[in-house]
Amino acid sequence: MNWLILGLAGLIEIAWAQSIKPTQNFTKPLPTLLCFVLMVAAVWLLSYSMKTLPVGTAYAVFTGIGAVGAIALGVVVHKDPLSVGRMIALALIVGGIVLARITSPE
Repeated sequence: MNWLILGLAGLIEIAWAQSIKPTQNFTKPLPTLLCFVLMVAAVWLLSYSMKTLPVGTAYAVFTGIGAVGAIALGVVVHKDPLSVGRMIALALIVGGIVLARITSPE
């Protein structure tokens, strides 16, 4: 169950990362509020998942999901460039997340 919670925390982290830029350096009240709510929700779920998951594994998976999601949304939504190197980096991150999951006790 805590792996599902950790996955949800990672998805919220993706939304949080995307919510930072619209704050315009935290000068826009509503986007800033949304940004902080998403941040708190992501970290709360991360901390909850750490009840049974090792801290290092949980944090690495959490940030890995966030990194992959942020890059993927950047490519799809913001038309960021996608090179072979970035694709290899994404594959390595996803591989690391999968390996952490299958080798970690719960």
